[in-house]
Amino acid sequence: MELKSYDLVIIGSGPAGEKGATQAAYFGNSVALIEKEPWLGGASANTGTLPSKTLRETALFLSGFRNRALYGLQFTLKQQVNVRDFMARERYICDTERARIQANLKRHRVRVYSGMASFADPHTISIKPTGSPEVQIRGEKILIATGSSPYRPPIFPFHDPRVLDSDTILTLRDMPASMLVCGGGVIGCEYACMFAALGVKVTLIEQRDRLIGFLDHEISAALKRGMEALGIRMCMSDAVVSVRNDHDLELHLRSGMVVTGDAVLVSSGRNSNTPELGLEKIGIPLGKRGLVPVNEHYQTVIPHIYAAGDVIGVPALASTSMEQARVAMVHAFDLKYKKNVASVLPYGIYTIPECSMAGATEEELIERKVPYIAGRASYTANARGQIIGDNEGFLKLLYRASDMRLLGVHVIGEGATELVHVGLTAMLLDADADLFINSCYNYPTLSDLYKYATYDALGRRAANPPVSAEPDAA
Repeated sequence: MELKSYDLVIIGSGPAGEKGATQAAYFGNSVALIEKEPWLGGASANTGTLPSKTLRETALFLSGFRNRALYGLQFTLKQQVNVRDFMARERYICDTERARIQANLKRHRVRVYSGMASFADPHTISIKPTGSPEVQIRGEKILIATGSSPYRPPIFPFHDPRVLDSDTILTLRDMPASMLVCGGGVIGCEYACMFAALGVKVTLIEQRDRLIGFLDHEISAALKRGMEALGIRMCMSDAVVSVRNDHDLELHLRSGMVVTGDAVLVSSGRNSNTPELGLEKIGIPLGKRGLVPVNEHYQTVIPHIYAAGDVIGVPALASTSMEQARVAMVHAFDLKYKKNVASVLPYGIYTIPECSMAGATEEELIERKVPYIAGRASYTANARGQIIGDNEGFLKLLYRASDMRLLGVHVIGEGATELVHVGLTAMLLDADADLFINSCYNYPTLSDLYKYATYDALGRRAANPPVSAEPDAA
């Protein structure tokens, strides 16, 4: 029997899978997409990006956190928040996103197959649906977009329902009175903040001496202060060496400290979802934790097989995964469209307070021996910042000293993940300080911080020409 053949077969329906499918189909190619789960959208729609950000908004609403500085008003969390309160909005958002993805694929005439996919040969994919016979399809081009899953260190007893990862935390039935978070990366810090805002006693254990290592040092330090202000207990430069769960949950730390809690969230990175694909069988090697190596066009060592998204590793963001898949399909089908992913990418961290960045950090500029000027503007000196009651937020801009070209933008505070896009766009246009000095922003808005951070940088440059030796002091 002749195999059903497509111009493109995609494995995985997350951000990379969906956008790769619609990009190729838009230009007239026949596309099939395979998804092993009973729902579309991958981790982004179901266990990661959208669920966690929706939970954050729920936590902010239920806790009254955004109303913290409104004079004469007092907001308190109702006596007992149950999991139904916490998760209802998350379920609605996830259902809506799944329906949107399904409609988008249908509109582009993408054929969707359900089941576990594996390679029979470099062009043939076997699909094993649950409870149905195996089928095979053929693809002239193939895109691997299977995403990633939480890494589970063997030291933790994940058979205990109180021991959670970033997937299983969404299955919580009862709100814990206390929580231990192992890992001070993005996911660990985001969930620590959400639960702390709801009144859960949170202890965070991080083996490094700073949170979220890729952040600018000043933003990382401000985030730590903000999290501590939420009541989060920090155990920095420490690590879990053993776990006891016979009655209470006890984590024994390298420092000799013992911490206890009603639940443990383990956030120790992620593994690529590649074990079931049979890639080694067709000659595609795998890297650490199952990463698929690719070239600048997102091709694997087999030229007609591409990979994009979390499965290839950092930056492992929904936004970049979409762009990688689009660029891969442009190359695969020689489309006259975008050829590269943007040269500057934004990072958004949905902690409380929110953080975002694009471009270089101070540490990177020092390492590269690039003379720079740092300019800052605080939310407290901004009318909109005063209105929303954010007393700790600030914007930091990093300019090249020689010509005042913008090299980096770093924000912590309310709306940081939106505000960063102004600086991101300026860097993509290779803009200098004049852009912000000459711009007129709505008043009162946080965007006006760009003008005043630039004034600060220009003042520092005039008063004291910089040297690239030590980070500019706050």
